[in-house]
Amino acid sequence: MNLEIITPDKKVFAGEANAVTFPGTEGQFQVLNNHAPLVSTLGVGDVVVEATPGAAKQVYRIDGGVVEVLKNKVLVLAEAII
Repeated sequence: MNLEIITPDKKVFAGEANAVTFPGTEGQFQVLNNHAPLVSTLGVGDVVVEATPGAAKQVYRIDGGVVEVLKNKVLVLAEAII
């Protein structure tokens, strides 16, 4: 799936990912390839990006935001990277 993580200042990440874990306001959740459409608010916590199996995970600590998942495209609008 294609993932973009954007803050008001800059684009933090753009690329392919196999799995992404989010700090939802109601609890942590994970999005995989071909996930159902979704819009969710995010709380303070880590967005963990798994680009390929066996590769190192990338972690971005965010200060809240929203995520939209639609047709294998994931857009994260983060308030800030902390």
